Amino acid sequence: MTEHCCEEMTRHVDRHCDTHADPFACPDALVDFSAKFREYGLIVHDGGASRISIHFCPWCGQRLPESQRDRWFDELEDRGIGPWEDDVPAEFKDGSWLQTAS
Repeated sequence: MTEHCCEEMTRHVDRHCDTHADPFACPDALVDFSAKFREYGLIVHDGGASRISIHFCPWCGQRLPESQRDRWFDELEDRGIGPWEDDVPAEFKDGSWLQTAS
């Protein structure tokens, strides 16, 4: 489980809606967190899965962790895994790969 910068961020990231299974479909969902990339974004409610990356918490102002997106792709490439062609290992679907990556 990821520890976020403040209680308010945690509340928004961990929010669950009884009506909408997908946070991108829920008009009350504001923040998306990608554990595998360690990225935060504000959800754009345009009918898709768009989001605007943020680098500071809107509530406490703390700088958010640096994105690991490039490193994620590099790690898969180093292992000979093509994320669009091959099955991505389970540890790369959440943030657990960050604990074992070199």
